[in-house]
Amino acid sequence: MPHIQQLESHVADLIAAGEVVERPASVVKELVENAIDAGAAAVVVEIQRGGMGLIRVTDNGCGIAPGELPTAFLRHATSKLRTSEDLGKIGTLGFRGEALAAISAVSRVDILTCQRGERCGAALHLEGGVPGQVEEAGAPEGTTIMVRDLFYNTPARLKFMKKDSAETAAVAGLMQHLALSHPDISFKFIKDGVEALHTPGDGKLDSAVYAALGRDFARSLIPVEGRGGEIAVSGFVTQPLMSRGSRSMQVFFVNGRFIKSQLLTAALEEGYRNQIMKGKFPGCVLAVALPVTAVDVNVHPAKTQVKFAREREVFDAVYHTVLDCLDARGGAVQAPKSAERTANPRGDFFQSMDAETFRHRSGPLTKQPPRPVPPAEKARPAWNTEWKSAAAVADSAPQRFGYRTASGGALGTPPPSVAARPTEEEPSREHVSAKAPVKPEPPARPFVPAIPAERQKLDLPGQQTIEPPKEAPWRIAGEVLHTYIICESEDGCVWLIDKHAAHERINFDRLKAAQTPPMRQTLLRPIAAELDRETGALLLENLPLLEQFGFACEDFGDGAILVREIPADIDAADTVATLEEFAEKLRTGRDPVERRESLLHTMACKAAIKGGWTSDLSELKVLVEKVQSGEVRYCPHGRPVAVKLTKYELEKMFKRA
Repeated sequence: MPHIQQLESHVADLIAAGEVVERPASVVKELVENAIDAGAAAVVVEIQRGGMGLIRVTDNGCGIAPGELPTAFLRHATSKLRTSEDLGKIGTLGFRGEALAAISAVSRVDILTCQRGERCGAALHLEGGVPGQVEEAGAPEGTTIMVRDLFYNTPARLKFMKKDSAETAAVAGLMQHLALSHPDISFKFIKDGVEALHTPGDGKLDSAVYAALGRDFARSLIPVEGRGGEIAVSGFVTQPLMSRGSRSMQVFFVNGRFIKSQLLTAALEEGYRNQIMKGKFPGCVLAVALPVTAVDVNVHPAKTQVKFAREREVFDAVYHTVLDCLDARGGAVQAPKSAERTANPRGDFFQSMDAETFRHRSGPLTKQPPRPVPPAEKARPAWNTEWKSAAAVADSAPQRFGYRTASGGALGTPPPSVAARPTEEEPSREHVSAKAPVKPEPPARPFVPAIPAERQKLDLPGQQTIEPPKEAPWRIAGEVLHTYIICESEDGCVWLIDKHAAHERINFDRLKAAQTPPMRQTLLRPIAAELDRETGALLLENLPLLEQFGFACEDFGDGAILVREIPADIDAADTVATLEEFAEKLRTGRDPVERRESLLHTMACKAAIKGGWTSDLSELKVLVEKVQSGEVRYCPHGRPVAVKLTKYELEKMFKRA
C-alpha cells in the first residue's frame, strides 16, 4: 500500500493552475477582472500567437504596493476577502486569490506597477512560480502584466491547445463579454499588432454593443427595462423577426459578471413564445442586478455559473420584462408616416399627399361632359395579303388552336354583320379577287402511315410494348394545414404524413449515400455572414469540411465569413442560419462520423419542404410513394413520418364500433 505524503508546493501549484488556467483566454479573463476590481477606467489587452507567445494587460487602476508584489503571487492571497462572512456578499469579480499564483506557475511573468500619486513604481519577474527580486522602475500609474511562453513547463497541456486562430477567437469573444459587462470602461484589444476591438467607455450600453457585436446586430435590438422587487433587468433584446439559428448571441450578466445560465435562457425564450419561428432563437444583452447576498458566485472554478437564492423571482423578472417590451411594441412593426407629415424640403411639384388633401388644395372639381369613345380601329395585318386576305387568316388562326368563345364561335372571329361589311381601310374579298386572282389551294395529300397496315400486327425486331403503369394501392385524399398529407390505402386505413419530415428523410438518405460533394450554386453577390468571433473562427478551422458540403467560404475579417458558393438545394436566405447550426454541431460533435451525420441532418432539414408551404400534387405523390413503400419511416431526428389510423379506430372514435 502506498504511503500518504504531502505534495511538493510546485506540484500543488501545477494542479491548481490546471483548475484555473485552461487556455490563454483564462489568463486574460483573470487579469482583466483584476484590472476592473482595481478601479481601472481603461484596459488594453494585447496577445501574440493566440496568447501562447505573449499576453500583455495594461490598466490605469490603483496599482500594487512594491512590498506586496511577492505576496500577490502566493496562493490564497487576496485583498477582497477578510472574514468568512465576506463569502456571502461577494461584490468583486475576483476573490479567491489563486489567479496570479496559477498563472505564474505555468509561464514566465513580468509585472510593472505604480500606485496612484507615487513617483516611482516597481517591477518583478517570475518564472515557473518562483519570484525574483523586486526592483524600482519607472512606470505610469496602474499595472502592466506580461505573460510569456504559456505552459512552457507543462508539455502535456500544450497538446490540448488549438490553433492560434481558435485561441485568438476565444480571447476576442471574452473581450466582447467584458466590454459589454462594463460599458463605463474603455477596452482595447490588439491581436498580433492589429486592433480588433475598441470601446468608447462612455457608460452607454448601446455604444458598447455597437463596438463589440457590430452594426447589424445593434440595429436589430430593442431596449428593455423592468424590475421585480429587488431584481432589476435592463439591456437589449432582438426583434422577433431578427431571430438567429443558435443561442450564440445570448449574453447575460449578473451584477457585472458574465455568466451562462439555463434559467435566464429559459426565461428569455419563454418571453418570445408564439412570437418567434420554431427552431430560431432570440439574441440579447441583458444585465440582471440583485443584492449580492441573493446570489452565490462561488460554485464554479471559472466563475461562469452562479446560484440564485430565489430562482423563481429571477425567472419572473426576466420573463415579464421581455414579454412586456414585446407586447408594447406589438411585434416591432411601426406604422408608416402619414402623407401630410412627409417632409419635402424643395416644396415644389413633387409632393406626397392623400386624395382628400389634393381635393382641398385644388378646389372643387367641375364636371366635364362625357366624351364619346371612338370605336376601336381594326388591326391591320403586317404581312402580304395577296395570296390570302386578312380576314381569311384571322378566321383560320383561332380555329387551328381550338379556342372558342362563350357562344361557341372561334375566338377572334368577327360576327357576320361586321365581317360582311367592307371598310375603306380593308377592301372586300370580291374587290381583292377582282384585282388579283387568288391562287388555288393545292390538293390535300393522302395520309400514308409509317408502318403498313398489314405489318402493324407483326412483331418487329427491337419493338417493345409499353404497358400502362399499374394503379397505386393508395389514394391521396388531400392535404390539411399545408403540412400533413391525408392518404387512403387499399386495406381501408387512413395515413397522416408529415411532408417536411418525409422530405427531410429522403434528403438525408440521398446526401449520406452520395459519394461526391453536392452540386453547388455560385452566388451572384457573395454573402458576408456576420457571426460572433468564436463561431467564425470555428468555421474557418473547418473550411475543408465545409467544402465537402458544398460551401465555398473565406475569411472576411472580424469573425465575418464571405460565402461565395452554397449547395444547390439550400436557399440563399438560409445561408447564415445554416452556418450557425453547422458551428453548433461542430462544437458538440464527438467523433468525425457523428459530426458528419449531424451536419447532414442540418443540410437535409434546410433543403426540405417546410410545413406551411403550398406543394404540387406531383410532389405529394412522390412523398406518399416513399412512405407507403416502407422506404421512409422516421425523420433523421427520430420523429415519426406518418401516423396510421385503421377503420376500426376511426369507427371507435365516432362510437360506431
